[in-house]
Amino acid sequence: MEPAYDSIPDMRRTPRDTASEREGKVTARHTRIYSRRGDLGETSLTYGPRVGKDQKRIVLVGTLDELSSWLGFVRAECANAELNAILLAIQEKLFAVGAQVATLDPVKSRVTTLSHEDVTALEEMIDRLDQRLPPLDHFVIPGSSPLEAKLHLARSVCRRAERRAVALVRHDETVSRLLIAWLNRLSDLLFLAARFALEHPES
Repeated sequence: MEPAYDSIPDMRRTPRDTASEREGKVTARHTRIYSRRGDLGETSLTYGPRVGKDQKRIVLVGTLDELSSWLGFVRAECANAELNAILLAIQEKLFAVGAQVATLDPVKSRVTTLSHEDVTALEEMIDRLDQRLPPLDHFVIPGSSPLEAKLHLARSVCRRAERRAVALVRHDETVSRLLIAWLNRLSDLLFLAARFALEHPES
């Protein structure tokens, strides 16, 4: 993914780097994390123009990034290896989804896009977890455990991402509606993941 951020350092090779490699030396260049290009409230779409940081695509990309951070927070405390692996797979997919959103023409730019198979894959994960949980006969109030509560926080961020995806799709018809379906299934999966974390705290 080509990040849609302004602070990506210039990692282009220099003649000095190439000469060092020919000599068999491994060198590391120290590059600044800041570029100052976003100080006026603009950033760049992947392979696209500069836009305001409040532009609908950028807002959604930021929400997906927030969701991934919450999932990382959960994984750092999750003792269930199976659930940890599921959350890691979601984080990796979120990275690709963010790239799709940040690109005006993902197909032309050869950026991986969501497919119906991606939605089906989430449904299969949901079914696997649901089969190992008791029937739900009451409303769930988050807070039964720290891990469960954090997963519900992630779920609520996912719902926010879904709402922002709806707004983006209505504003820009070039954005795939599969994005909405995928985020909808993901929020369902995170709801079950929170219940699963309570029933199966360890692998």
